[in-house]
Amino acid sequence: MNLFASLTNRIFLGSALLAVLAIGAAIYNVNVAVTAQAEQELLRGLAEAGTLIEENRRGQVEHFTREARLIADLPRLKATVDLDPPHPPTVLGVAKEYQQQLAADLFLVTDRSGHILARLASVTPADGSDQGLPGVREAQAGREASWFWPYPGGVLQVVTVPIWIDPRQPEILGTLSVGFSLDDTVAARFRALTNSDIAFGVSGAIQAATLPAAFWPTLAPLLAREGAPTRVWLGDSEYIAMTSALSRDRERPAAGEDATTAVTPSAMAVVLRSRTERLRFLSALHTRLLVTAGIAVLAATLLSYAIARTITRPLGAITATMRDMAATGDLTRRIPVRPGGRWEDEDARLLATTFNTMTDSIARFQREGAQRERLSSLGRLSTVVAHEIRNPLMIIKAALRTLRKEPIPSDDLRAAVTDIDEETARLNRIVSEVLDFARPIKFELSPGDVNAICEDAIRAVQSGSGGPPVALKLDSSLPPIVLDAERLRLTLVNVLTNARMAVAAREGAAALPDAIVLTTARLKTNRILIEVRDRGAGIAPEDLTRVFDPFFTTRRTGTGLGLAISRNIIEGMGGTIAIQSRPDAGTEVRVELPIRS
Repeated sequence: MNLFASLTNRIFLGSALLAVLAIGAAIYNVNVAVTAQAEQELLRGLAEAGTLIEENRRGQVEHFTREARLIADLPRLKATVDLDPPHPPTVLGVAKEYQQQLAADLFLVTDRSGHILARLASVTPADGSDQGLPGVREAQAGREASWFWPYPGGVLQVVTVPIWIDPRQPEILGTLSVGFSLDDTVAARFRALTNSDIAFGVSGAIQAATLPAAFWPTLAPLLAREGAPTRVWLGDSEYIAMTSALSRDRERPAAGEDATTAVTPSAMAVVLRSRTERLRFLSALHTRLLVTAGIAVLAATLLSYAIARTITRPLGAITATMRDMAATGDLTRRIPVRPGGRWEDEDARLLATTFNTMTDSIARFQREGAQRERLSSLGRLSTVVAHEIRNPLMIIKAALRTLRKEPIPSDDLRAAVTDIDEETARLNRIVSEVLDFARPIKFELSPGDVNAICEDAIRAVQSGSGGPPVALKLDSSLPPIVLDAERLRLTLVNVLTNARMAVAAREGAAALPDAIVLTTARLKTNRILIEVRDRGAGIAPEDLTRVFDPFFTTRRTGTGLGLAISRNIIEGMGGTIAIQSRPDAGTEVRVELPIRS
């Protein structure tokens, strides 16, 4: 069954497909727009979180730098640092007081040679070394420095300033370093402020983070990807991460020092937001969109079906009427036209009105054509009958004239009686053919064997005459079919008789092998073929199109009704008959009959 063969289905499917495509495009655009907006908000949130962390860190660096300068300039600290020999316990006592006032995580004092006089720290640096620290070296050279000192669980942000007597004539007495931690506690505080996960790292290793330590190896490569947002999977969630350097301070190099060595190692902050969690609301949005789309498609489908019905219902009435016309042959049927309503299709109504006008014209033409055909047939029939009857009557009249003579010789009597008998039979044949053509054929249908009927027709044609024989090529697998066996036999006798006459009319054709061949076969279209092929004189092209016309004949003694009656018989049994011919090449007559009538 072809789904697209119905106009209703085509309109219905087309409208439904259009609705689906339109709604699908709308859902796709909404989804793309919402997803893009959510992605942009994620990136903006990451940038804002990174900015907030950096501003907070800078604020603390400035605070501790300012406090360190003030403490380093206090005479009490200078006096304890400048003791000779150095006395660390004294320095440690002063350092404790200042460290408590600053609430610093690291308070480190060194002498002018870099040796530690006092160190107060709540954490232990990872390298465990207190000597040769980069910030201390910078302060010994008279410069302030800010640097990072990693330790297990976090990173120390350290500010180092020199301790001198007079900045205008600096005499370095030692250095003071104060620092604050960037640890899990600080990261958690930033997470509460920014709603983002935070990780701090130095030298390619994560030191503190709000995420579980199991994810730290995955986060470590992000420390080298500063700037551009990066997607990373942590467990079953996808995150967008942005890495930024917390500080990359470049100090003035000392005399004879390479400028590159004056850059202290930088700590990195990785800000992450869960893309999976942020876009989770899209699932609910998708569900609502799909439900809305389903309702819209259903509504569009029902509406399209209703619209299609308003178009196809009147068309269905038209096609039903045409189907009845084809089945009954009545070309005068009319289509009922309803008064125009709100949902009545005006084009279909106009089509029905035009169709009714056409059928009225056909009915009128049929009446006129039937009248003309009756008059024309009557004229042709009168001419044929008059011509055909005249000759037998003349012969009968001559025979009667002979019978009036006295005495009548016995030979003349027998000849006259024979002539009267033959011509009377000829007149009867003419009248029978005219009646067979003029009146409807009444078939007596029953199952019959086509091959047996063909053999019977050949025996009837060949009996009592010495014409060319008919070769048989019969298909023994033919099934019995429902037909009128006697009328099919008469048709074949007529066709075979014409073939024998055509072979006789062509010189030397009777001696050719297979001058006349009758073939039967089963076709793939569930039909049976009966083919009669001869090698006779053939039919002229201008006469080939008229061979089935009533009263058309090229023989002097023919009525021109034989093939016309044969076509009526074959078509009456649901079959077809066709003729192909070429002059001096022969003629082929094809008769096809349905296996199931």
